[in-house]
Amino acid sequence: MSDANSRPNVLVSAARLAPEAVAMLEEAGYAVRCTSGYPGEAELLAAIREHRPVAILHRQGRIDGTVMDAAAPELRLVARHGAGIDGIDVPAARARGLTVTRAAGANSRSVAEHAMALMLTMLKDLPSVTAGMRDGLWEKTSRMTRDIDGMTLGIVGYGAIGTKVARMAAGFGMRVLAYDPLLPAGPVSGPAERVETLPELLRQAEVLSLHCPLEPETRDLIGAAELSLLPRGAILVHTARGGIVNQDALLAALDAGQLSWAGVDVFAVEPLEENSPFRSHPRVVATPHLAANTPRGAVGMACGAAESIIAVMNGRLPALEGAVVVPGGLSAGLVSA
Repeated sequence: MSDANSRPNVLVSAARLAPEAVAMLEEAGYAVRCTSGYPGEAELLAAIREHRPVAILHRQGRIDGTVMDAAAPELRLVARHGAGIDGIDVPAARARGLTVTRAAGANSRSVAEHAMALMLTMLKDLPSVTAGMRDGLWEKTSRMTRDIDGMTLGIVGYGAIGTKVARMAAGFGMRVLAYDPLLPAGPVSGPAERVETLPELLRQAEVLSLHCPLEPETRDLIGAAELSLLPRGAILVHTARGGIVNQDALLAALDAGQLSWAGVDVFAVEPLEENSPFRSHPRVVATPHLAANTPRGAVGMACGAAESIIAVMNGRLPALEGAVVVPGGLSAGLVSA
């Protein structure tokens, strides 16, 4: 198996993968192949036909039934480079007996820090203040910003990322509320207070931070009605998945003054269109879905995905808790072990 041409291929749907993850896969006997960039369907299909991968390490683009069929019969699993699996057609994978995994929690601290950075940037009005400095203004007495200490933060989705945001926010003196219908009964971990309904949380949240997955139940979870429940002048921090927030409703709330700021790292269509109002709106702090893009976050996601591939191909559960989304070829006994 020393000849790379004789090894089973792992196809990465991106131009590169963290060297640590490449080394893990190569040591386990796989050859790592990458697409040339952000692959559309045509490029992804061409790469599949060329390399016949046993696993796709999914970073960008969409893995649907057409892609899965093109990779048959060699393809056994799709491993997500990250926690969000909305770019993978999970029902199609289940129907074809494929395993789907995710690097659950591997990037949680990086995303939590990004959420806090957006929050502080907006509460301190840094975009407009620094723009004023560039324009020659000196707003020492005419400008007032806000203290984070004493504000109420509402978190929707209290998993690995949400709990870290809660701890960081509590360290700044915030009151933290959490809404997550999937939380087990009993006290929640960390400093948050459980809130039983989304409207109850929204009515109190001076800052709203979203950390839930994109699923049919959460698509357009935050629309015009929900935004209207927030205290006037609230801010939104969105580092989850674009489809969770109705973007037209968000822009309308900003224009009406219902929201004072929105910090957005994720969008319904990515890459974000060049003429999107989110690029130029004076009350939006927009970043290009890079919350997890730190050295630690990137390596954690890549190695988590690589370890999942190695484990599943050897009939084992991955080390990361909650990594398996669709069991596929894994036996029912193994998944429940």
